[in-house]
Amino acid sequence: MEKPSTLLVHFDKGSTAMASEIKADLEGSDVAAKVDAMKRAVMLLLSGETLPQLFITVVRYVLPSENHTVQKLLLLYLEIIDKRDAAGRVLPEMILICQNLRNNLQHPNEYIRGVTLRFLCRLSEPEVLEPLVPSILENLEHRHHFIRRHALSAISAIYRLPHGDQLIPDGPELVERALASEQDASARRNAFVMLCACAQERAVAYLLSNADRVAEWPDLLQMAAVDLIRKVCRSTNRTDKGRYIKIIISLLSSPSAAVVYECAGALVSLSSAPTAVRAAANTYCELLSSQSDNNVKLIVLDRLNELRTSHRDVMVDVVMDVLRSLTSPNLDVKKKVLDLVLDLLTPRNVEEVVLYLKKEVIKTQAGELEKGGEYRQMLVQAIHACAVEYPEVAGSVVHLLMDFLGDTNVAAAVDVMLFVREIIETNPKLRVSMIQRLIDTFYQIRASRVCSCALWILGEYSLSLSEVESAISTIKQCLGDLPFYTVSEEGEATDTAKPSQPVVNSVTMSSRRPVVLADGTYATQSAATEAISTPSVAPGSSSSTLNLRSLILSGDFFLSAVIACTLTKLVSRLDEVQPSKVEANKACTGALLIMTSMLQLGQSSYLPHPIDNDSYDRIVLCVRLLCNTGDDIRKIWLQSCRQSFAKMLAEKQFWETEEMKAKAQVFHAQPDDLIDFYHLKSRRGMSRLELEDEVQDDLKAATGGFTKDADDANRLNRILQLTGFSDPVYAEAYVTVHRYDIVLDVTVINRTKETLQNLCLELATMGDLKLVDRPQNYTLAPESSKQMHANIKVSSTETGVIFGNIVYETSNVMERSVIVLNDIHIDIMDYISPAACADVAFRNMWAEFEWENKVSASLYIAVRSH
Repeated sequence: MEKPSTLLVHFDKGSTAMASEIKADLEGSDVAAKVDAMKRAVMLLLSGETLPQLFITVVRYVLPSENHTVQKLLLLYLEIIDKRDAAGRVLPEMILICQNLRNNLQHPNEYIRGVTLRFLCRLSEPEVLEPLVPSILENLEHRHHFIRRHALSAISAIYRLPHGDQLIPDGPELVERALASEQDASARRNAFVMLCACAQERAVAYLLSNADRVAEWPDLLQMAAVDLIRKVCRSTNRTDKGRYIKIIISLLSSPSAAVVYECAGALVSLSSAPTAVRAAANTYCELLSSQSDNNVKLIVLDRLNELRTSHRDVMVDVVMDVLRSLTSPNLDVKKKVLDLVLDLLTPRNVEEVVLYLKKEVIKTQAGELEKGGEYRQMLVQAIHACAVEYPEVAGSVVHLLMDFLGDTNVAAAVDVMLFVREIIETNPKLRVSMIQRLIDTFYQIRASRVCSCALWILGEYSLSLSEVESAISTIKQCLGDLPFYTVSEEGEATDTAKPSQPVVNSVTMSSRRPVVLADGTYATQSAATEAISTPSVAPGSSSSTLNLRSLILSGDFFLSAVIACTLTKLVSRLDEVQPSKVEANKACTGALLIMTSMLQLGQSSYLPHPIDNDSYDRIVLCVRLLCNTGDDIRKIWLQSCRQSFAKMLAEKQFWETEEMKAKAQVFHAQPDDLIDFYHLKSRRGMSRLELEDEVQDDLKAATGGFTKDADDANRLNRILQLTGFSDPVYAEAYVTVHRYDIVLDVTVINRTKETLQNLCLELATMGDLKLVDRPQNYTLAPESSKQMHANIKVSSTETGVIFGNIVYETSNVMERSVIVLNDIHIDIMDYISPAACADVAFRNMWAEFEWENKVSASLYIAVRSH
């Protein structure tokens, strides 16, 4: 058995050359050299060296020293040396230190007495402690509280030893007498803890006799009292639990936050009455508002979440108190608060919660908060969840949130637009006002993805004549004059929305990078800068309204295709609601002009890269549909898209409901199910491996592990044969990958009639793999088997190779036999399971981690001349 160690210090130097140096320094009179020698001796002992020849030197030359540093190192040395022999008996030389320890316990210096008493708390040898007990008890009446405190700790440690009650038979009485007269807080706490551990009845009697004064105790003693109450009420079914609850409630007003926190937890464990739970919840909420440490806030929120699972009705009443914790600047705290509040929504408090969230959103608009964009995104998602669960509150928040469609935080703007898209479908009463609000704020949108979603909403839900005409007019205004560029006499292209000044290059390419479009295809995005000498204004519009034009001129042809689809839907619906065919034809002509201008821009050299094929085909399809419109095609474009979206929302709500039901469902065993006790099974005919597998299966089932059928299927798929069937030793491996670890479970079978000695599995790795521990040697009986384990660290996802040998000896052959194993190829992709990721989260991670980087490639063309 390995020796216990209280401290581990790395020390490189060996002991052979230093033992003599340490001994010489200890025998000298130089105090500094003696201190350094004791430090080196302690380091060697902690590194596993024994140094038996050093003990007598320490007794002769170190024990008499009066230096405090030397005495401190001496006590550390005495703590870590071996005090027993191989038979478990105390070494005779340990008696030599008893007189010195007794002298220290009677030393006039308080520090020497205190550290010696503290050292005795870590001794477990009764032969050494017995002669020191009278001196320890004398220190209980010392005038200095530092010594009394450690004397009580020493008595507690000695009394809790296996035969400690024989060393100090009247220990509890002495400690109780000292507790009654003690004034120091730490000493009282040590005495009370000793009574709690060794004489619980005395501790309970002392607590109940001072129940009225517990609130005046020091916080250390109050913490010990709370621990005692929790322990007593858990171990016995006492009838006086009400008295303990009264003590806990009196401690809830303690000025110590730690005591209040422990009291709230104890109160919930003692009673499930709504009054007690409400008092605990209010206490946690007060801690949330009063504590500035974010870690404390997170821990308290975890406790509140536990209360939610068991006492949801009580937690509903403190929702607003929890919401006030949103004043914390930490985003993790804010997220946890919002998650907790969303789980406590009811028809009674939803309006109040949404009103508070609206105020928080307005605060983020002022720009005073740090990381306001991320916090605003969290608030938008929370309001979205409230509106989906309780549609009656959607009208009070949707118009406020639409002000953030032009937010610089694209993720927050996308969340707002997705919220608007869902609410406009689920709440038809809000459709007219939301469409009008969206048309009014459309010019503020700057993100391409938000523009695409807004255009889809305008195309699907603009139903009346005024709405359709306003939507078409807004899109034309945001596009500006047509065409998008003109070619001057010098052959240079300029934007038609700019004035005819002396021609300059209006587009300068700064960077190009690949992007993923919303439909999953790849495209190349260029960041273009426009050199403008004098800003110009298109007729009837300001320069700030040309958001669609600037996005298209930057090379966003997917947005061009969305504009074409939206105009197609709007013009098709205008044919149904517009009585004047002249106006309808005029709108159709204008839409066709816009589409042809976008096609002309995409095929020109004005932009660094041409239009992609997918966007080109979609725009051409829209042109053909407007030129040849039929009733069937109009029905598909004007109805099928909205029906598909409504179906998607219904299916999403169905799966969320099913998931909530699955989480809430509790599985119980049937009363007539058989109970399988493997301890009562017959062991005949079952091998040791079968017994081990059965025990492992029971452990997995008890701890929520996977089922045996799934385990067996996975195991069969991942078993690799390492040797041939005709080899003397057969081996196969089961490979398990846990993130950064690879575990090899190798089964080795001795197929011979001889005993194999010193059988060893030697492994080596190639690639970014590292063998952590080497399997030990075994002896295999004839036709027996052995399970071996090897751990390998993985540092990358690249393919690695594990190869090795099995080496063994037999009694007949003097040389060692070697069997070469088959290579094991570790491909991490075989052990990666697919997972789901939301579209917004994927795009945020794509931009943050730069998963797709540019790779510079040079093309060399060799020209052969004849």
